[in-house]
Amino acid sequence: MTLAARVGPLLPEHVVGRLAQLLYPRFEPELAHLDDYLPRGCRTAVDIGGWYGPWSRRLASRAHQVVTIEPVPHLARTLERITPHNVRVVQAATSDKPGTARLWFPAGDAGTRGLSSLVRRDIHTHGVDVRCVPVDELGLHDVDFVKIDVDGSELATLQGAEKTLERDRPALLIELEARIQPTAPIVDLLTAHGYRGWVLPTATWLPLDDFDLDTHQRATAHVAGLGLLRRILPFAGPRYVTPPLFRRRGPRPSPARIPAAPRRPQR
Repeated sequence: MTLAARVGPLLPEHVVGRLAQLLYPRFEPELAHLDDYLPRGCRTAVDIGGWYGPWSRRLASRAHQVVTIEPVPHLARTLERITPHNVRVVQAATSDKPGTARLWFPAGDAGTRGLSSLVRRDIHTHGVDVRCVPVDELGLHDVDFVKIDVDGSELATLQGAEKTLERDRPALLIELEARIQPTAPIVDLLTAHGYRGWVLPTATWLPLDDFDLDTHQRATAHVAGLGLLRRILPFAGPRYVTPPLFRRRGPRPSPARIPAAPRRPQR
């Protein structure tokens, strides 16, 4: 167990949330590059897999409203307390159909480590039943951005959001890890919806078509096993790249090329 996993449960939840907000842009640089792909005047942003809210809190300062979906009960309650007023928290897991499912945790963990999943892996030992809901059934409108981090349920989440994707065409940031699930079905689904992928291995976005994500992740898999604190150190070694950004086909992500989100006509 990493140092952060041991110390985290000992700290007040609002402190953990604040530390996550401060440290996560270094752990996941895509969060520090919101200006590259988040539309100006973003109307609705969706954070699927909220954890302690590093994405939700940053998005809340730039979007009219944020909908955060988090299945772990105590994390959902924490998010309701520590996130800004324009964040709506939904305690559920996303899937392609409504119902209930088993959410699995590693030994000695109840969601704090951010490794819970509806897809049981060898690291999981126990779980809890949670509500499942498709994104399309949340009554969302004007969705300009969706971040998805659900440790293996990404394809089911996207299948439950296809109406939203077709209607609003949001930018998507999706955790894809070949060590957890095949990435090709997800990329193929998004390509069929007219999306193009981009990755940020350094300071410049590269087309996903020109970057072998699976091979890169196999070569840097040892980095994925390090804790958050060790992975943000300057001498931590190569970066384990994930998540890709998906947008409707267009130019390279850049702040100068992100138009304002279109407004709905007034009636």
